[in-house]
Amino acid sequence: MAHSGAQSRSKTQTQSHHNPTPAADDLEIRRRVHHEADIVIVGGGVVGCAAAVAFGKQGRSVILLEKSLKEPDRIVGELLQPGGVAALEGLGLGDCLEDIDAIPCYGYQVSYHNTPVAIPYPANLTPTSSPSNLPEGRSFHHGRFISKLREAAKNTPNVTVIESTVTSVVKNSYTGQILGVEALTGSNKDFFFGSLTLISDGYSSKFRKGYLPNQPVVKSKFWALELIDADLPSPNHGHVILSDAPPILIYQIGTHETRILIDIPEGCPTALPKAGGVKNHMTAAVLPNLPPSVRPSFQKALEGGKFRSMPNSFLPPSTQKTPGLIILGDAMNMRHPLTGGGMTVAFNDVLLLSQLLAPELVPSFEATSDVVRQMGLFHWRRKASSSVINILAMALYSLFAADDSLLMTLQMGCFRYFQRGGKSVSEPCGLLAGLIKNPWVLVYHFFAVAFYAIWRRMVEGPVWRVPYVIVVESVLVLWKACVVIGPYLLWEVKK
Repeated sequence: MAHSGAQSRSKTQTQSHHNPTPAADDLEIRRRVHHEADIVIVGGGVVGCAAAVAFGKQGRSVILLEKSLKEPDRIVGELLQPGGVAALEGLGLGDCLEDIDAIPCYGYQVSYHNTPVAIPYPANLTPTSSPSNLPEGRSFHHGRFISKLREAAKNTPNVTVIESTVTSVVKNSYTGQILGVEALTGSNKDFFFGSLTLISDGYSSKFRKGYLPNQPVVKSKFWALELIDADLPSPNHGHVILSDAPPILIYQIGTHETRILIDIPEGCPTALPKAGGVKNHMTAAVLPNLPPSVRPSFQKALEGGKFRSMPNSFLPPSTQKTPGLIILGDAMNMRHPLTGGGMTVAFNDVLLLSQLLAPELVPSFEATSDVVRQMGLFHWRRKASSSVINILAMALYSLFAADDSLLMTLQMGCFRYFQRGGKSVSEPCGLLAGLIKNPWVLVYHFFAVAFYAIWRRMVEGPVWRVPYVIVVESVLVLWKACVVIGPYLLWEVKK
């Protein structure tokens, strides 16, 4: 829809819980009555709420739009790595992890064909106010966490939260600049105008296609169940189960509740309709590979039959140059959720963006060229935290979901590499936790895994096979390693 200026708007129900000064009161009236602000944020999820708080604290006038303010019930965004906890605290939102029955997480246990290895977060990297003085992640019910974030946004000065469904952006037909959004509040058409519009409407974004060059590629689906009173082999740790079947992820989200996520690629033989579908895969491929202590609770959940699913997608980031518009979160960049890095990327993005658009650098969002310039910086500077998590998530998934002999060799090498302990565990886990942000550390360990896999093939097999491994198999394994990680490295250096 084309617009070149603001127009009168009707009153709409808002939620604001602060005692404004006279100047703030004028801005609140403009937000509530005239639907005008410095920044209009679409989406009251992880990114939207955090951005509303960050910009509101800077003195920016903020309108936050969310289609439903009811507590969401989703299976995404349930585990926050230590690097994400640190970013959350940097935004002043650490309290949102309290009083939601969140479970501390101190690392992972990886089980490879029923042989476990511990992968704790590295003790020498403690960015948060953890009472144990160890890096600490948190896992929780997604809806409870989002409700706390929304409450924080409502209680932030200069922020007005409105329940409204955004239907389209409002664009200046002459310059192409985004001026705001059109929405439905109840059954009434509404318009919200801002010098800047930030859209974070999730993995199924309806605005992505019009403004970003890349679109998501679905790699597989996670099928989820909620286990009650599951007996985990290593409490306060995530569990990754590797077997001949696709990978399984287990982590506790409450005092009594534990989430299990079962990866099922498209065309998985045990999940085909003729084989009995998803339930057959759960019974034939998942149940036998679970730790014995977890099987009773899984069996009960399976009998309950409350399956839920989500797509596992890859979406590389891209430079944003549309004047007046920013797209963030899963609408802009996604990676496989196996490593639980999504919210860590999100909070780091909001923290960085709020720093680059701080009033001392960009006094007014009406200075569109200044905002576009800072967004160019944002694209490259965010890679210090996002690139490692993006590449690691996709590369690890390729190994953990190995479906050919070379990938299986790399998978075996990865597990044996973890068994070495020391830096072979601490640095990869530091990357996964969002605490080590150097992509070259990731590249080093990935190829160290490849060489170690070749070495294990030589020492664990018959002597007669050694020449073949050295001359042929080593080349094939290294080539496969390049094929796995290469495309994701290239995506991260693109504009």
